[in-house]
This record gives sequence, C-alpha cells and structure tokens, in this order.
Amino acid sequence: MQLHFLGTGAGMPSKERNTSALMVKLLDEISEMWLFDCGEATQHQILHTSLKPRKVSKIFITHLHGDHIFGLPGFLSSRSFQGGDEPLTIFGPAGLQQWIEQTFSLSKTHLTYPLHFVEVQEGIVYEDDCFTVYAKELRHVVPCYGYRIEQKDLPGELLIEKAKDLGVPKGPLLGQLKRGHDVVLDNGDVIQAKDVVAPAKKGFTLTILGDTKYCEEAVQLSMGADIIVHEATFDGTTTDLAANYGHATNVEAAKVAQQARAQYLLLNHLSARFLPQDLPPFLAEAQETFPQTFLTSDQAIYSWQNNTLL
Repeated sequence: MQLHFLGTGAGMPSKERNTSALMVKLLDEISEMWLFDCGEATQHQILHTSLKPRKVSKIFITHLHGDHIFGLPGFLSSRSFQGGDEPLTIFGPAGLQQWIEQTFSLSKTHLTYPLHFVEVQEGIVYEDDCFTVYAKELRHVVPCYGYRIEQKDLPGELLIEKAKDLGVPKGPLLGQLKRGHDVVLDNGDVIQAKDVVAPAKKGFTLTILGDTKYCEEAVQLSMGADIIVHEATFDGTTTDLAANYGHATNVEAAKVAQQARAQYLLLNHLSARFLPQDLPPFLAEAQETFPQTFLTSDQAIYSWQNNTLL
C-alpha cells in the first residue's frame, strides 16, 4: 500500500500546498486506487505523477467544503478523456450526488463510464473480500466524516519445502493447501493445510480523518490504527481559534494518535499561515506528544511494507 499526497493545504491553495487530495494506491493488493477528497486542481497535481486516473475505482469525500470537492467535476471528466471506462463509485455526504449531477447537467458533460453514488452514514460503507471501510461523523462546521480502512488478514505463506518433505508433488495440490484445504495424496496420506501453511498475517489499518476539531469520535475511528492521517490546520498556540473553526491543532492530532495507540501519525491540511521556516518547530511540537509523527507535503509518498511506514 502506498499513500500519495496530492494536496496537503487548507482552505485556499498556496504556492507550497494544493488543496486536499490523497491517493491510496492498492495496486499490489487489489489492482485499484482510491482517492480521498478531490480539491481544486487535483487532476493537475496528478499530471506530475505516474498515477493513472482510470485506475481510480472509488472516491471517498469527507465533506462538502470547496477545498475538498472543487476538483471533482474536472477529475471525473478527464477520466473519460483518458480512456477510463470502468465503473467508479463515489462515497460522500448527502448532497454530493445532487451537486455533481447538476454540474454535469448544466455543463453538458457526459461520462464514458458508469458513475455510482453511496450516501455515507456511520458504520460500514464498503466491504469486499480484502477490505472493510468504516465511516464515523466527526466534529466540523458541516457534516464531515472520517474513514477507517481495514485490510482483512492475509493468508499465511505456503511452506513449500515442508510440503515437499511430506510428499506433496508440484501442481494443483500445493494451491489447494495454500487456500487452506486439506489434500489427499495418491498413497492415501492426508496432508492438513495447517501443517504446511504459516499463520495468517494481520492486515493494515489506515484511518483518514476529514476536517475536525479534537473529538472522541476521531480517537474511536483511529483506535489501534497503523497509520492516521489527521488535519493540523493550526498549532498549539491557537487551540481556541482552531475549535471555533471546527479544526484541530498539531498537538491535538498527536493527542488523538496517542490515545488511539496508533503506530504512525501523518499531519496534513496545514494553513497557509505556516511558512517553510515554521515547519520544523510545528512538527517538533507534535512529536513531543506523539514521537512517530510526520509532516506531509504535496507529492510526498509513503509506503507500508512489513508493518513499517517508509
């Protein structure tokens, strides 16, 4: 799994940061990419990458503020021009479908692929054989959701040498054992899958939070997560101001990660008030509460490998 940050700013785009957009690359897991939020000029940010819009199968929108959705009509349209013909599903709060359909109707925009909408409510919003996605409403000035993506446990590795020692020949029997099925050899011996397959590997948990002030809901959605992506619009000197605008500080984000007993915290959605020279103390302030905190930037890429964030 990879996280590709296309926009990490808050409110308006700045010279250093575009508005919110995060691509979750699940190409190795399910040959798909999922986009979380789609601020203005997201498709332009993609032009500077190797990302392929036609590979995006799902878009999750946290809330309907412009810095999280104004890039959506353009992205969806360009996906058609770039050869996308596979269905795409958009998850988001009530009103999102109406806005998109009215925009397309007035602009006479026609897509070359089926577009489906799921109106998000708390609970499970998506599940397949590999992943479960949960949503929980956070505390912002408009309805806003956070998403928790849980990868289901992965099958254990087939211990091929052990299977060979037990007389299992090359071929389809090895595949059956890997899938957890016992097999019978030509000589009548029964080989049990549990004897030649390593224990299942725990999948990862990723929590992506929309705009929110510090709240218990954020902690609950992040509990035990491997990675939390949390907004940090303000710093520790402006806690009251942050809450008034429905936002969090860097320190409050670190507090969420600490209370949730997460492994890593990635801060995004920074206000343009923070200049490059402000960022080292901004990060250090959060790390005092949660040491495994990192500060994201536009076009930053993080990889999850062997239970480690790289």
